[in-house]
Amino acid sequence: MAIDFTPQMKKEYTILCPDIFPTHMELLSEIFHQFGYRLKVLKYEGKEVIEAGLKYLHNDMCYPAICTAGQQIYALTCGDYDPHKCALIQFQTGGGCRASNYIFLLRKALKNMGMEYVPVISLSFGGYEKYSGFKITPMMVLLAMRAIVYGDMLLLLKNQTLPYEARKGDTEKVVGKWVNELTAQFRNKKGLTGRAMKKNLAAIAADFHGIERENKKLKKVGIVGEIYVKYSSFGNNGLEKFLLSQGCEVMVPGVLGFFQYCFANTETDFRYYGGKRSGVFFAKKTEKLFDKWENDLIEALKPYPEFVAPGSFEKVKAFADKVIDRGVKMGEGWLLPGEICELIEKGYTNIVSAQPFGCLPNHIVAKGTIRRLREFYPEANIFPVDYDAGASKVNQENRIKLMLAIADEKEEEQAEEETLAAEEEAEREIAGA
Repeated sequence: MAIDFTPQMKKEYTILCPDIFPTHMELLSEIFHQFGYRLKVLKYEGKEVIEAGLKYLHNDMCYPAICTAGQQIYALTCGDYDPHKCALIQFQTGGGCRASNYIFLLRKALKNMGMEYVPVISLSFGGYEKYSGFKITPMMVLLAMRAIVYGDMLLLLKNQTLPYEARKGDTEKVVGKWVNELTAQFRNKKGLTGRAMKKNLAAIAADFHGIERENKKLKKVGIVGEIYVKYSSFGNNGLEKFLLSQGCEVMVPGVLGFFQYCFANTETDFRYYGGKRSGVFFAKKTEKLFDKWENDLIEALKPYPEFVAPGSFEKVKAFADKVIDRGVKMGEGWLLPGEICELIEKGYTNIVSAQPFGCLPNHIVAKGTIRRLREFYPEANIFPVDYDAGASKVNQENRIKLMLAIADEKEEEQAEEETLAAEEEAEREIAGA
């Protein structure tokens, strides 16, 4: 039986949350604080955290569950927190994703640990469970989604500036400045209106533009995959940092796109399975609102041509439609090939598809669409990389190095073809003269 999270617990308990989106989580936690919740984002990493997850979860469970639950179980057992004054929180997406079962796994683990008194909160738009002291309100969702837009902007510009910065550390200083500035604004109930968000996005873009850059050519790599290992440095063994060390510029699609995808699927469900039109109407209205915010982000980048702005989500949907039917929507479903197409169109032709052990939808969709994607983009260099508790980091990095070596070969071949074409053109001009 689920333990209720009571109004008294809201005043006294710390809610322990896994670090799912590292660039965004500090902003999101401040939104929770505004509504009276003492949310703490867990930063634990390392072998002992994985072992904590493996000890109390079945080892056939998907890798994101082992990582996220491992952080929470480790927090309860390492001595940093009083388990009698803590609650755990997990995100539930619904549908065919195993993430919908994480809270039940956690409750089973807590019972085995003798800590069944620790409440486990389900965070979901669907409201799968009710608690007397915890409620997700429409206003809370609205503000949290604005925080995600800010996080997407910081993630996007950090990845496009960090590899080129003339003075090491300048990019992280700007990221830190804006995390502090935005959380301070949130505490003072600022920065969350449409006008304030536009102003902040423009100021963020201007600050990143002001970072002195070196003019150098780097390989461009896009990252897609299951939502946790796509963003979490713990889940993907520091993938972004490793690619940076290999002379790459990285592009990771924004988190907002996943929520746009979730709402877009409401129409697909109605078309294939029926249901209430009111749900479709609400989903379309929400998706249009998110599209507007996405456009605000894109507009803020227009004065700065050195930055590659994301395309609209409508384009992502159009890209996906030429690869796979939108009925394929388990896990990241059609979003994944749609994002791959957008990345390639933006010049990020080397793609790492991060796939966690146990996530069947992502293995099937991601690996199953590669052949079709290569029909549209023969130049694409798409490499699935598997992540699980027993995987060797060295093997993962060697696979990525192989991808980059193939990218070098393709660049050399292209350069040779361009040189040959130029020589042939020169010969024709001489002959014509």
